[in-house]
Amino acid sequence: MKILVVDDSGIMRKIVVRTLKQAGFSGHTIEEAENGKEALAKIEADAPDLVLTDWNMPEMTGIELVKAMREKKLEIPFAFITSECTSEMKQQATAAGAVAFLTKPFTAETMQSVLGKVLE
Repeated sequence: MKILVVDDSGIMRKIVVRTLKQAGFSGHTIEEAENGKEALAKIEADAPDLVLTDWNMPEMTGIELVKAMREKKLEIPFAFITSECTSEMKQQATAAGAVAFLTKPFTAETMQSVLGKVLE
């Protein structure tokens, strides 16, 4: 399975990748993108099996990325990993079809709990 991690912070992308491995998902291919625009190009070129995206990013936000994916009929499961967690954001994520919503900071245990059913 290929996972695309999208976050404008290089450090946060490394944390997400490390935590995925700590949560037992080390057998997956993991790629990175620094914003939604770059992610969309990667998705169109070679679609991943799952997109893990931050919400707030320059160029194209996570929710804009998801909407662009839907407009292009790219039916790829996605989850948000974000530091903001309002009920409105959760509703937007759910309405857009998010399979999960993880709040920063997170642990390997919470990642396993939230993403386990998606990645196994």
